[in-house]
Amino acid sequence: MKTRIAKRVSKNLTGLLILVALIAATVVPAMAQTRRRPRLRRHTRTVVRTTPTPAPQVVYYNVNSGQVIRVRMNQTITSETARVGDQFTTQVVVPVYASGVEVIPAGSEVVGRVVTVNRASRKSKAGTIGVHFVSLRLPTGIARAINGDLTDVAANDVTADNEGEVSGRSAMNRNVVFIGGGAAAGALIGAIAGGGKGAGIGAIVGGGLGTAGAVFSKGNEAVVKTGTEFGVVLNQTLSLPAANVR
Repeated sequence: MKTRIAKRVSKNLTGLLILVALIAATVVPAMAQTRRRPRLRRHTRTVVRTTPTPAPQVVYYNVNSGQVIRVRMNQTITSETARVGDQFTTQVVVPVYASGVEVIPAGSEVVGRVVTVNRASRKSKAGTIGVHFVSLRLPTGIARAINGDLTDVAANDVTADNEGEVSGRSAMNRNVVFIGGGAAAGALIGAIAGGGKGAGIGAIVGGGLGTAGAVFSKGNEAVVKTGTEFGVVLNQTLSLPAANVR
């Protein structure tokens, strides 16, 4: 009896050991695989810092007082209908240079303002329009306030230096107005004399007309037509960059 019990215990023990051995054979390799799993490497990004390139410094050039800008009228004004305060626009037709650099290209806009209007009231008195120029806008969008007056740009009144800067001898006279000269000739440029009591004819804008006496005997209104060319003289120095700088 004891022998049978001992054999059963021995069989059971042997089976248990075999089971433990099988379990150990399965678990140990799995644990080993778990332990041997490679570590993931973290990739770090290299940050490259660049120093921004500073913008080039803009160089400004002085357009001196007395400079004459040749412009063309964009619309028609007349002493018959014009009112003090009315604005009009003109277009630059000849580029302006400073120190040999183009600063006011052709196509720039110059804005003028009517400051005096006198209608033709009798045969001996022609109509007049006094104007002042207040602003300049370049094709690049740069805008500047200016202080400019009307002047003549006739060939015998204008000189140019080797840098393309234009000045007019008539520019020293600031009492310059448009004077009625008849429909055929358009407006004249004249200088008010004697404290506004009279006017001396300067140069003709828009064609020849004859003597001063013929002008005043007609008593026509001043009519400045679209396309009329004349000069704007600067009363103050103006600083501008090169024409291609925004």
